Amino acid sequence: MDVRVSETALSPPADTHDSEACAVIRSILARTTDKWSILIVKSLGRGPHRFSELRRAIDGISQRMLTLTLRNLERDGLVLRTVTPTTPPRVDYELTMLGESLWSLTEAFGQWALSNRSEIEAARTRFDARLESET
Repeated sequence: MDVRVSETALSPPADTHDSEACAVIRSILARTTDKWSILIVKSLGRGPHRFSELRRAIDGISQRMLTLTLRNLERDGLVLRTVTPTTPPRVDYELTMLGESLWSLTEAFGQWALSNRSEIEAARTRFDARLESET
């Protein structure tokens, strides 16, 4: 007996799947691609850091924002927080394997941006000139 089931019979309707997928992607991107998360992941990509080291490495971040962002990254499984019971307690942060995979993507994106900077700047100049000539 040959029973064949089409892929569409097994998957949810396209519009339901697309909206659910978009919501999931939007949620994860909002958390992982904000300014502070990217800079923290970039810093931790070089190895574990203490809180104070991260604060010095990331120009402009407040203590509160660093704390909140590290908690969110830890919650998402991207950062591991390790407390060493010393006086005072030592707290280290490092990327998990999942965090390292995000670091790889951010590094690749950064390299793409640097490699294409002149082309992007030229396109911006052409666009701005066109806007000026239209007004």
